[in-house]
Amino acid sequence: MLKISDTLSEKKREFKPIEDGIVKIYVCGPTVYDLTHVGHARTYIAFDIIVRYLKYKGYRVKYVVNITDVEDKIIKKARELGISPFEVARMYEEDFFRVVEELNLLRADVYPRVTEHIKDIISVVGRLIDLGYAYVIDGDVYFRVRKFKDYGKLSKQKFEYMLAGARIEVDKRKEDPRDFALWKASKKDEPSWPSPWGPGRPGWHIECTVMALKHLGEQIDIHGGGADLIFPHHENEIAQSEAYTGKRPFSRFWLHTGLLTIGREKMSKSLYNIVPVVEFLKKHSADVLRFMVAQAHYRSQIDFSYEKIEELERALSRIYGTLERLRVTSMLRRVEEYKKDLEEEFLSKLKTMKKEFMDAMDDDFNTPGALSKIFEFIDYYERIVEKKEDSYIRSEHLRLAYYTMVELLREILGFKLEYEKLSRTTVQLLGILLEVREKLREKKMWSLSDAIRAELRKIGIEVRDTGYGPVWFYRPRLKAQR
Repeated sequence: MLKISDTLSEKKREFKPIEDGIVKIYVCGPTVYDLTHVGHARTYIAFDIIVRYLKYKGYRVKYVVNITDVEDKIIKKARELGISPFEVARMYEEDFFRVVEELNLLRADVYPRVTEHIKDIISVVGRLIDLGYAYVIDGDVYFRVRKFKDYGKLSKQKFEYMLAGARIEVDKRKEDPRDFALWKASKKDEPSWPSPWGPGRPGWHIECTVMALKHLGEQIDIHGGGADLIFPHHENEIAQSEAYTGKRPFSRFWLHTGLLTIGREKMSKSLYNIVPVVEFLKKHSADVLRFMVAQAHYRSQIDFSYEKIEELERALSRIYGTLERLRVTSMLRRVEEYKKDLEEEFLSKLKTMKKEFMDAMDDDFNTPGALSKIFEFIDYYERIVEKKEDSYIRSEHLRLAYYTMVELLREILGFKLEYEKLSRTTVQLLGILLEVREKLREKKMWSLSDAIRAELRKIGIEVRDTGYGPVWFYRPRLKAQR
């Protein structure tokens, strides 16, 4: 039974979609005025895993990620670059979609742009005016916050203590300083569209309401985004959406990812501490970035550092090395003698690993818990290898373990699993080298045997000497994407 933590109710509840078998998800996407950075990737990867798991469980997922392609920051960037805001938006939108591809993110069903929904936005704003939830001042349209009685229920803020939030300009003409813009009157050299209130452009918050309504309907199952969007953006979305439709709740579950910090400070363009995904992928693989996200719960904060990335690369290499040993040993070995008790234990451990992995994912998409089950199985398997007992497990069972791990890692967690695989010839040569090394050790030719071990380590093959003889483990190095 899947249970999900909801920011609005502050409870972990059983998940049941509005429509049987169908899940409608809206996630706030990029404002395309600069390169996509790893802080953005933290949210996109987290929701990618959530969508993958829902699909794995058999749901039909309708997934929408919006693109804000007209906004103050885009206009400012256009002035800096001496090009039009539309050129800025298209340029950085292209970067976003490259990131989607390179990070192995599932494509959303729709990536609606604000500029493609101007008529819909004008229609919704007009209806809010008619309902008394909005008012016009000199071509600007503001949402009347006091009229929406539940305002503040998502962010848990008391109305009397609220201040105008991010991206809300102070305007003494407003009835209340907390009222937020639904439509902004045009200014010189800014994009604008005709409307009943004069030329202008949409406010920030109304766009998500309109695009969710248009592509998913008046009520949705999951609305997601970063924790920094809880107030004012998502708070305002709830107010305008529920005021417009008269239906509550607008979203049954609100999911928010924790911030990605660097040196304990929020990673943001305004602080000049961002790491663009395109730069990260020049030195590191997409899988290690995904691993960084998956090893923490989606609601928790992650502090980014390259030292941490190096640690994660080593841990990820251990997973891939286990996969590779399972693959090549099942491919090459023909077990003539097997141990029934060992095989039964091996299959039981594998079954338990998968069940507990799924149980963790059912518990609010607990990816660190799920990954821990994979590492517990790896610990068990390595103990078998060190005793050379994997030679008593039939190939079909080793293959089952390999494909089970691939299924969980690729289909649910979304790893590409791209690493250099050992060829049949390489493994055969490895066996010969280990035999030669044992002969050298018998003759106490330690320097030569150590030299072989050192050379093997350079290509990612670790040799361990045990009481049962030498065993090898593969630790592939992860490749950068570019």
